[in-house]
Amino acid sequence: METSEIEKAKTFIIVEIIEYIPNSVVIRTIIRKTTGNVSAVSFDSGEVLTEKISPFDTFIQIIDGKAEIVIDDRSSLLNTGESIIIPAHTRNTIKANVRFKMLSTIIKSGYEEVS
Repeated sequence: METSEIEKAKTFIIVEIIEYIPNSVVIRTIIRKTTGNVSAVSFDSGEVLTEKISPFDTFIQIIDGKAEIVIDDRSSLLNTGESIIIPAHTRNTIKANVRFKMLSTIIKSGYEEVS
């Protein structure tokens, strides 16, 4: 797993910064801050991120292929270019029925204002 951030002030093509690896989920950090992070993620066909609950909203954008995002038992099929927001505190699973790449953006600030 790549943990270093992408070099700042240098152009790149998002779909090319991460490769598919057989039988794997690969995560490449683009930006990591205490207030949130942005990552590129590739899923080989058949891979699944096990169900989890995040304390923060997560913005998912499919940049290659097709993904299945399950939020509180409701499945959404997303194609290249489509996005979804996984609400904070909801059960979610990400499945690769076929291989795909996505951007995941988590914003951790702003929750302190919610009562």
